[in-house]
Amino acid sequence: MIAVVIPSYRVRAKILGVLAGIGPEVDVIFVVDDACPERSGQLVTEQVSDPRVRVITLPENQGVGGAVCSGYQAAIDAGASIVVKLDGDGQMDPALIPALIHPIVKGEADYSKGNRFHALGDLGPMPKVRLFGNAALSFLTKLSSGYWQSFDPTNGFTAIHRTALKRLPLTRIARRYFFESDMLYHLNQIRAVVCDFPMRAIYADEQSSLRPLQVVLPFFVNHVRNLGRRVVYSYFVRGFSLASVELLLGLFLSSFGLAFGTYSWWQSIASNQLASAGTVMLSALPIILGTQLLLSWLNFDVAAEPRVALNRLFGES
Repeated sequence: MIAVVIPSYRVRAKILGVLAGIGPEVDVIFVVDDACPERSGQLVTEQVSDPRVRVITLPENQGVGGAVCSGYQAAIDAGASIVVKLDGDGQMDPALIPALIHPIVKGEADYSKGNRFHALGDLGPMPKVRLFGNAALSFLTKLSSGYWQSFDPTNGFTAIHRTALKRLPLTRIARRYFFESDMLYHLNQIRAVVCDFPMRAIYADEQSSLRPLQVVLPFFVNHVRNLGRRVVYSYFVRGFSLASVELLLGLFLSSFGLAFGTYSWWQSIASNQLASAGTVMLSALPIILGTQLLLSWLNFDVAAEPRVALNRLFGES
């Protein structure tokens, strides 16, 4: 069974067109009215006769993450094997759903997500602010999630297999705009295979409620937190390897060299005397060695990305 979850908030003008474009390959559609002030859920109930459509009305606004997780739980309870998340603002073409879920159906991935950066020609319609912001966020998400081959982390066109979905702690995933990025972090913790799906976004007259300047600092803090949690869990709790040693020594040597070099530089200025060659080497050598060790750890981290899909590993279809 294939289910579609559509978080619905201020999408009254678009939601009916989105629903009309969903093909017969989908068995059930959950429209999650996230306390929408435009009453989009009521609109769907009154004007949509498609028997596949079910409206879930949340009494209080939960944010996109909260709305999607409510839809996810409903899809699990309904017995869905693959759950697609589709935004209600018309930026995603429902006709692409069969292609989006193809890697999951074939047992090659647990989670498939859109990537608007795959082809240069697809970037034309994207506003420049979004282009720059997504590029920066993609790098931070690579660090915090461990999915180094994935890009466009804020893309909301996704599909997930039931096997992975049931293993996710849905109550612990971010409720608001950090949802998609936090989802990737939690997918890495259960060792799910993630793949990107090349797509072209549609930008028309819709207004995004996301304010880039308001989320820059929270996003950065959340990524740093997830990076720390991922590193500690992956390299010192779940397993300990040569890469763990490289990371520890790399951080120690780099920090020592930088601290000692800064102190020596300040002492040299204060005393108006040039630092000795030995002092320079004692500062530079740990930084060089530490950097090499950190690069070696980074290479290991890139290669450690999950490769075997959970639905294949556990024999679930």
